[in-house]
Amino acid sequence: MSMLPCQAHESRTDNFGQPPRSRPFLRRCAGVALTCLVLVGCAQGSDLPPLPAEPSGPYRLGVGEQVRIITFGEEKLTGEFRVNDRGEIAVPLLGPIPASGMTTSELETSIGQRLVEKKVLLDPSVSVEVLRYRPIFILGEVTKPGEYPYRPGMTVLTAVAEAGGFTYRAQTGYASILRNIDNHAVEGKVPRGMEVQPGDVIDIFERYF
Repeated sequence: MSMLPCQAHESRTDNFGQPPRSRPFLRRCAGVALTCLVLVGCAQGSDLPPLPAEPSGPYRLGVGEQVRIITFGEEKLTGEFRVNDRGEIAVPLLGPIPASGMTTSELETSIGQRLVEKKVLLDPSVSVEVLRYRPIFILGEVTKPGEYPYRPGMTVLTAVAEAGGFTYRAQTGYASILRNIDNHAVEGKVPRGMEVQPGDVIDIFERYF
């Protein structure tokens, strides 16, 4: 009996004398290869735009930060004050004073003007310094995700170190930062040497391989 054409095709050998692989097997191999290419091309966070640069200029205060105010000649107005949820500090004798979004120099001027208006001091001398900044938050593939105190000069990498280091699944080449810029929450991709700002939310992505 003669062999059917399809049977004759399946009985052929390849160039190495081995029977050819079945079509389902080849399809599975092609599917795995395609999946790998897709995963490599779509790594987590790889499609994020770079984080916009921070506007140049002095640091501006935010909600939750603590400042020290020194008013020379007026002990009641010297002490530590927190910027509350309304963006104000409650100063004795002066009442609530807007502080969020101001530089320390602007807050010094504002307090001085209020002292003159309230006739507390005729020629006030006021100094303001930041004692405690807003915390940062680090999420994703780190050993101990959570909230951490901000320190000037921190980078993404030093923040990761604070959080116990990368997990074995972490994408270590870049991260994302969610930052408040001009009162808008903006997320962007950053290198691991990027400097962190108070209030930043850092996300460490999972790598596929």
